[in-house]
Amino acid sequence: MTAPLPNTLNTADPLVLYGETFASRLLLGTSRYPSPQVLENAVKQSNPGMITVSLRRQGTSTAEAHSGFWDLLKKMAVPVLPNTAGCHSPQEVIATAQMAREVFETSWIKLELIGDDYTLQPDTLRLVSTAETLIKDGFKVLPYCTEDLILCQRLVDVGCQAVMPWAAPIGTGQGPLNPYALKLLRDRLKVPLLVDAGLGLPSHACSVMEWGFDGVLLNTAVALADDPVAMATAFAMAVDAGRTAYLSGAMKAQQSAQASTPLVGTPFWHQS
Repeated sequence: MTAPLPNTLNTADPLVLYGETFASRLLLGTSRYPSPQVLENAVKQSNPGMITVSLRRQGTSTAEAHSGFWDLLKKMAVPVLPNTAGCHSPQEVIATAQMAREVFETSWIKLELIGDDYTLQPDTLRLVSTAETLIKDGFKVLPYCTEDLILCQRLVDVGCQAVMPWAAPIGTGQGPLNPYALKLLRDRLKVPLLVDAGLGLPSHACSVMEWGFDGVLLNTAVALADDPVAMATAFAMAVDAGRTAYLSGAMKAQQSAQASTPLVGTPFWHQS
């Protein structure tokens, strides 16, 4: 196994969410891996800033939380971002978030409020009020949402200090389906934006980072790869590459060819 990737951008350009600094702009999910060992190796190699975990899928009793999977999370020593995956009502979300805060001793929560079981699209009609309730209860809310500008703006208005629009439906790996809307979000909103869901290739992650997004959250693209450890490494590199390109200032696209090789002097056969 190769050495873990260094986080070269951290010192000068850290990811800051709700006033806290994180070691990487890559956030990594923890489900669907072939084995706990593969998960652990993927996390070690990619050095994510946070790892997400669904309390509902892993069990909710305090006894379970201190054994097995939870012990692995502690061993990896990466900040945990609990999520409310699988919740279909605000009441479920709030109960799950409060339980997660007790189990993990953290006020961080990835807000998922599902409105459609087929696309796993967020319930956009109730998402904003649910986020507001959680924020008033002291949570640091990272809401999973669509790329709709008005929805994202309303989430910011009620106190979300970061927003997580999807690139495509969860688990599809299709990459950004609506670049216009995502770029518009980046242009209009001044809070950190992290693309959550729908990325399938490292090039997808690199692209959204080049557009100015502050980070990405992945799971399926890594967990279901033939080599999850190598894929996690590739995504970490792509995130750093995209961020560096964004900070470097890309050239403007041109409508016609532009010579890139300077002409020095004049060949003798062109002389009169």
